[in-house]
Amino acid sequence: MFLARVLWLQGFPDQAMRTAERSIEDARAANHVTSLCHALALAACTIALWTGDLTAAESYVGTLLDQSTRHALPLWHAFGLSRQGALAIKRGDVVAGLRLLRAGFDESGETRSVFGSVEFRGTLAGALGDAGQVAEGLAIIEETLERLERTEERWPIAELLRIKGELVRLQGAQGAAATAEDHFRQALDWARRQGALSWELRAATSLARLLRDRGRSADAMALLQPVYDRFTEGFDTTDLKAAKALLDTLQ
Repeated sequence: MFLARVLWLQGFPDQAMRTAERSIEDARAANHVTSLCHALALAACTIALWTGDLTAAESYVGTLLDQSTRHALPLWHAFGLSRQGALAIKRGDVVAGLRLLRAGFDESGETRSVFGSVEFRGTLAGALGDAGQVAEGLAIIEETLERLERTEERWPIAELLRIKGELVRLQGAQGAAATAEDHFRQALDWARRQGALSWELRAATSLARLLRDRGRSADAMALLQPVYDRFTEGFDTTDLKAAKALLDTLQ
């Protein structure tokens, strides 16, 4: 399960999905429901959402909710609700997505501080921005970043900083573009230090889009193209298709 997540972070989304699928096969072969929920919640559902395979995500989330309900596993049901919320947001239903994410957080209770679902705090913050609640989204990002400093759980810090930059852009206050650029560059720095190529691509895409919008298309191309060129697989995933579409506008 964790190998699948690491493979995605390193920029191998196809290998990550295959590894996640194997973790599900192993859990089914062992006929162990808790292991199956673990593999679904923390590998298959998450990676399907990260890659943008929403059909697979829907199937995995449905199985997770079914198994956790049938066997009375409240923690895994809370994870299922959170993943279902993230899926709704990916499909453009921000209102339903926010409701499901909040329900998942509420249902997880005290386990929030242990299992945390940190990446879904970022999803929640971004969705709040899409819903026009930018200040609340920024507050969640700030709270989560402070928590990561205390716990040293820094694996998602690049993505959280990128989302913070996007929220700052949405807020549109004086100097927003410069502040957002600073957050994107911090995200790039963290991703590079951690060897997290997938986070690096997202940060580079956000920064390249900002540079293009500020009339710096050549700088945007010089930034994004080398990151994109380091990928050897996953060209049908959402992030790589978005980066390629942006590069095409910079030609």
